[in-house]
Amino acid sequence: MIEIRKATEADQGAIWEIIHRVLQGGDTYSFAPESTREQMMAYWFAPGKHTYVALYDCKIAGTFAICDNQPGLGSHVANGAFMVSALFAGKGIGKAMGGFSLTEARRLGYKAMQFNFVVKSNERAVKLWQSLGFNIVGEVPDAFNHRQLGLTNTYVMYQKL
Repeated sequence: MIEIRKATEADQGAIWEIIHRVLQGGDTYSFAPESTREQMMAYWFAPGKHTYVALYDCKIAGTFAICDNQPGLGSHVANGAFMVSALFAGKGIGKAMGGFSLTEARRLGYKAMQFNFVVKSNERAVKLWQSLGFNIVGEVPDAFNHRQLGLTNTYVMYQKL
Protein backbone atom coordinates (compact mmCIF):
# COMPACT_ATOMS: atom_id res chain seq x y z
CA MET A 1 0.00 0.00 0.00
CA ILE A 2 1.37 3.42 -0.99
CA GLU A 3 0.50 6.42 1.16
CA ILE A 4 1.46 9.98 0.21
CA ARG A 5 1.57 12.81 2.72
CA LYS A 6 3.19 16.19 3.31
CA ALA A 7 6.81 15.84 4.42
CA THR A 8 7.79 16.94 7.91
CA GLU A 9 11.08 18.00 9.43
CA ALA A 10 11.30 14.53 10.98
CA ASP A 11 11.39 13.03 7.45
CA GLN A 12 14.54 14.90 6.42
CA GLY A 13 16.95 12.07 7.28
CA ALA A 14 15.10 9.57 5.09
CA ILE A 15 14.64 12.14 2.33
CA TRP A 16 18.35 12.93 2.39
CA GLU A 17 19.20 9.23 2.04
CA ILE A 18 17.06 9.00 -1.10
CA ILE A 19 18.42 12.23 -2.60
CA HIS A 20 22.04 11.38 -1.75
CA ARG A 21 21.84 7.95 -3.40
CA VAL A 22 20.10 9.29 -6.51
CA LEU A 23 22.66 12.06 -6.95
CA GLN A 24 25.56 9.63 -6.59
CA GLY A 25 24.60 8.07 -9.92
CA GLY A 26 25.20 11.32 -11.80
CA ASP A 27 22.73 10.18 -14.43
CA THR A 28 19.35 11.80 -13.74
CA TYR A 29 19.67 15.12 -11.87
CA SER A 30 21.70 18.26 -12.49
CA PHE A 31 22.69 18.55 -8.82
CA ALA A 32 26.34 17.68 -8.20
CA PRO A 33 26.91 14.23 -6.65
CA GLU A 34 28.86 15.95 -3.86
CA SER A 35 25.91 18.20 -2.90
CA THR A 36 25.58 18.38 0.87
CA ARG A 37 22.61 17.50 3.01
CA GLU A 38 22.28 21.16 3.99
CA GLN A 39 22.21 22.29 0.34
CA MET A 40 19.67 19.71 -0.70
CA MET A 41 17.34 20.15 2.28
CA ALA A 42 17.41 23.92 1.70
CA TYR A 43 16.41 23.28 -1.92
CA TRP A 44 13.86 20.50 -1.25
CA PHE A 45 12.16 22.46 1.56
CA ALA A 46 12.60 25.98 0.14
CA PRO A 47 9.88 28.56 0.80
CA GLY A 48 7.10 28.19 -1.75
CA LYS A 49 7.68 24.44 -2.21
CA HIS A 50 5.13 21.82 -1.34
CA THR A 51 7.14 18.78 -0.27
CA TYR A 52 5.78 15.25 0.11
CA VAL A 53 6.86 11.72 0.91
CA ALA A 54 5.53 8.42 -0.38
CA LEU A 55 5.41 5.57 2.12
CA TYR A 56 5.44 1.91 1.19
CA ASP A 57 4.76 -0.45 4.09
CA CYS A 58 5.18 2.54 6.43
CA LYS A 59 8.72 3.29 5.11
CA ILE A 60 9.63 6.42 3.16
CA ALA A 61 10.14 5.13 -0.37
CA GLY A 62 10.09 8.35 -2.37
CA THR A 63 9.82 12.11 -2.17
CA PHE A 64 8.77 14.96 -4.38
CA ALA A 65 8.26 18.70 -4.32
CA ILE A 66 5.91 20.93 -6.29
CA CYS A 67 6.55 24.64 -6.82
CA ASP A 68 6.00 27.47 -9.27
CA ASN A 69 7.85 26.85 -12.51
CA GLN A 70 8.56 30.59 -12.81
CA PRO A 71 7.81 33.57 -10.57
CA GLY A 72 5.13 36.16 -11.17
CA LEU A 73 3.42 35.78 -14.51
CA GLY A 74 4.65 32.18 -14.86
CA SER A 75 3.51 31.10 -11.40
CA HIS A 76 0.34 29.41 -12.70
CA VAL A 77 2.49 26.59 -14.10
CA ALA A 78 3.81 24.03 -11.62
CA ASN A 79 7.21 22.39 -11.65
CA GLY A 80 8.25 19.32 -9.73
CA ALA A 81 11.17 17.18 -8.64
CA PHE A 82 10.73 13.48 -7.89
CA MET A 83 13.01 10.81 -6.44
CA VAL A 84 12.39 7.17 -5.50
CA SER A 85 14.64 5.01 -3.36
CA ALA A 86 16.29 2.23 -5.36
CA LEU A 87 15.17 -0.13 -2.58
CA PHE A 88 11.58 0.38 -3.77
CA ALA A 89 12.14 0.40 -7.54
CA GLY A 90 9.42 -1.27 -9.58
CA LYS A 91 6.73 -0.97 -6.90
CA GLY A 92 4.76 1.85 -8.53
CA ILE A 93 6.07 4.58 -6.23
CA GLY A 94 6.96 6.97 -9.07
CA LYS A 95 3.61 6.50 -10.79
CA ALA A 96 1.73 7.02 -7.52
CA MET A 97 3.69 10.19 -6.75
CA GLY A 98 3.22 11.47 -10.30
CA GLY A 99 -0.52 10.90 -10.28
CA PHE A 100 -0.87 12.45 -6.83
CA SER A 101 1.20 15.46 -7.87
CA LEU A 102 -1.11 16.21 -10.80
CA THR A 103 -4.17 16.13 -8.54
CA GLU A 104 -2.38 18.18 -5.89
CA ALA A 105 -1.16 20.75 -8.45
CA ARG A 106 -4.75 21.23 -9.60
CA ARG A 107 -5.88 21.59 -5.97
CA LEU A 108 -3.15 24.20 -5.41
CA GLY A 109 -4.53 26.20 -8.35
CA TYR A 110 -1.95 25.44 -11.04
CA LYS A 111 -3.13 25.40 -14.67
CA ALA A 112 -0.32 23.22 -16.06
CA MET A 113 2.80 21.32 -15.02
CA GLN A 114 6.13 21.61 -16.80
CA PHE A 115 9.40 19.81 -16.27
CA ASN A 116 12.28 21.86 -17.66
CA PHE A 117 15.07 19.30 -17.42
CA VAL A 118 14.21 15.63 -17.98
CA VAL A 119 17.35 13.78 -18.99
CA LYS A 120 16.64 12.07 -22.34
CA SER A 121 18.60 8.94 -21.42
CA ASN A 122 16.45 8.52 -18.29
CA GLU A 123 14.02 6.45 -20.35
CA ARG A 124 12.17 5.17 -17.29
CA ALA A 125 11.23 8.71 -16.22
CA VAL A 126 10.36 9.79 -19.76
CA LYS A 127 8.02 6.79 -20.16
CA LEU A 128 6.46 7.42 -16.76
CA TRP A 129 5.70 11.07 -17.52
CA GLN A 130 4.34 10.21 -20.95
CA SER A 131 2.09 7.54 -19.39
CA LEU A 132 0.71 10.25 -17.09
CA GLY A 133 -0.15 12.53 -20.02
CA PHE A 134 2.98 14.68 -20.40
CA ASN A 135 4.20 15.61 -23.86
CA ILE A 136 7.74 16.39 -24.93
CA VAL A 137 7.52 20.01 -26.10
CA GLY A 138 11.22 20.70 -26.50
CA GLU A 139 14.66 19.14 -26.56
CA VAL A 140 17.82 20.88 -25.42
CA PRO A 141 21.05 19.53 -26.98
CA ASP A 142 23.95 18.60 -24.70
CA ALA A 143 22.30 20.19 -21.65
CA PHE A 144 23.27 17.45 -19.16
CA ASN A 145 26.75 16.16 -18.39
CA HIS A 146 25.90 12.51 -17.75
CA ARG A 147 28.48 10.75 -15.59
CA GLN A 148 28.81 7.77 -17.99
CA LEU A 149 27.54 9.06 -21.33
CA GLY A 150 28.97 12.57 -21.33
CA LEU A 151 26.90 15.38 -22.82
CA THR A 152 23.33 14.28 -23.42
CA ASN A 153 20.09 16.02 -24.33
CA THR A 154 17.26 16.96 -22.00
CA TYR A 155 13.55 17.28 -22.63
CA VAL A 156 11.04 19.90 -21.64
CA MET A 157 7.84 18.03 -20.77
CA TYR A 158 4.43 19.65 -20.31
CA GLN A 159 0.87 18.86 -19.38
CA LYS A 160 -2.13 21.18 -19.19
CA LEU A 161 -4.10 20.51 -16.01
